[in-house]
Amino acid sequence: MKPTGTDPRILSLAAEVAKSPEQNVPVILLKLKEIINSTSLGSSELKKIKQDIYCYDLIQYCLLVLSQDCSRIQGGWTTISQLTQILSHCCVGLEPGEDAEEFYNELLPSAAENFLVLGRHLQTCFINAAKGEEKDELLHFFQIVADSLFWLLGGHVQLIQNVLQSDHFLHLLQTDNVQIGSTVMTVLQNILQINSGDLLRIEGKTLHSILDEVVFKLLSTRSPEIRSTATKLLLLMAESHQEILILLRLSACYKGVRSLLNNQETGSEFNQELRQLLGLLSPKVHQEEEEQKLHQAACLIQAYWKGFQTRKRIKKLPSAVTALQRSFRTKRTTRLVKLNRHKEEEDHRLQVQLQRQRAMRLSRELRLNMLEIVHPGQVEKHNREMEEKSALIIQKHWRGYRERKKFHQQKPSLVEYKAAVTLQRAALKFLAKCHKRKKQFAPWQGLQGLTDAHRVELKQQVDDYVRRHPVAQMSDVASRDLHAQAQERLQHYFMGRAIEERAQQHREALMAQISTNIEQLIRAPSLKEVEEKEPELFISRSRPVAAKAKQAHLTTLKYIQAPWWKKIGEKAGDEIDVAQDELSVELETLFIGGTKPP
Repeated sequence: MKPTGTDPRILSLAAEVAKSPEQNVPVILLKLKEIINSTSLGSSELKKIKQDIYCYDLIQYCLLVLSQDCSRIQGGWTTISQLTQILSHCCVGLEPGEDAEEFYNELLPSAAENFLVLGRHLQTCFINAAKGEEKDELLHFFQIVADSLFWLLGGHVQLIQNVLQSDHFLHLLQTDNVQIGSTVMTVLQNILQINSGDLLRIEGKTLHSILDEVVFKLLSTRSPEIRSTATKLLLLMAESHQEILILLRLSACYKGVRSLLNNQETGSEFNQELRQLLGLLSPKVHQEEEEQKLHQAACLIQAYWKGFQTRKRIKKLPSAVTALQRSFRTKRTTRLVKLNRHKEEEDHRLQVQLQRQRAMRLSRELRLNMLEIVHPGQVEKHNREMEEKSALIIQKHWRGYRERKKFHQQKPSLVEYKAAVTLQRAALKFLAKCHKRKKQFAPWQGLQGLTDAHRVELKQQVDDYVRRHPVAQMSDVASRDLHAQAQERLQHYFMGRAIEERAQQHREALMAQISTNIEQLIRAPSLKEVEEKEPELFISRSRPVAAKAKQAHLTTLKYIQAPWWKKIGEKAGDEIDVAQDELSVELETLFIGGTKPP
């Protein structure tokens, strides 16, 4: 299944590879290098590009090109070396997805094997080359292939065992050429630094062959570069694996290695590594025997001591069991006490919650009863008063809590303040006594007057201040205009205040009239106790006004009793259709505030 959102460059490249003849495919595949280098390392975009390259089989094309005859490829070793770089970079960091098994078990081992085969071909061409420039160019290509192999192994460490067991790698290591041998040994050293555990997983014969070749190069080669690399490699292998160190010390194959290394020239660049290697290979038999005896003695002492401790623990086992039971019972009792306490606290919390719920339910019932008693026109006023009272109670409690908290926080500082005031009062009294005592016995010195210099200095300061802050002077015309404007504004204010006072008096009169009517309605007797003359006090002489009041009253009640979904988009003052039978009530039962009996 092809991925979605594929880079158009990869699509065009895949189409070009499919349509082009076989001899042009290697040159076309070199365009992958430009696509890979256009994105930053480690980015998600680069991972997506690698997945697209793998899904469109471009990696398999690179592998097929590398497995062909080198002489038939356009560009020769230049194209091949660049393709090895492209293949290694595409394989490292690639997530194959569904084809993971094929990728890890077939493609990667095949790529590593092809790199080794290309290395052998380059080695053969390098040895057969006659010109120095050609050798340098072939050596450069060989280093590129070696770097690509190391990059591939660094991203997939499971291939290290396959490479170490390969016959091609062993043939590359056994070369007599200094430059190629140094490059191969450097690659081996870097591989072992990544994962040296794979060295012991290979076959014993292959391991002996690698050790033989490294020791041979160390002892027989005069090149300082080869000897230094071989010394570092042997030192790394010996320090990483104790089995290899024992093999170098005790095996008959490497019996004379230590003596030959002692005869090496001193003062060389790798003298320090050589001394470390000799220190590892030089067995101190007597010291090892003594250490072995001490180890056996320590094991014997530990055995006797552990037996004594075990017997002692067995003797104390009954008392230990009793102590363990006592501790267990104590912990169980403590746990039960904690559980009971937690249960009691939970029950108390539930009771408090139930009490609160009952109190809230009771308050709501009382509120509903009050709403039934209160006149519909006074519902909003009653709700507003209840909200104000509730807000006042909440504010009172909150302010009390805040002040108590603030007082507790300020209590230490208040104690310190009182202590400081006490100390200051005592200190001031003491200083006043001292000053009074000095004043009594001090002679009179007269008044100190101002000197001429001081007087001149003060006068100069006053003049400077007057000069920096000049007084703004106003003309007579401007003063009169300002006075006229002030008088006009004052007159306007007094006239507006008189109008507001008259309006306020009118509002107070209306409020008094409304309050009187409400009190009259509240004090009115019930229908059972009413007399004939009393209903006349509440009858309006205006029949249309009574009908309108009845309709407004029913409209308000319907709006209050209507469900919430009918109130959406409407207000309390909107008109609601009222049935005629609801208006066919005797209008004498209506009360319109502010009316007088006929």
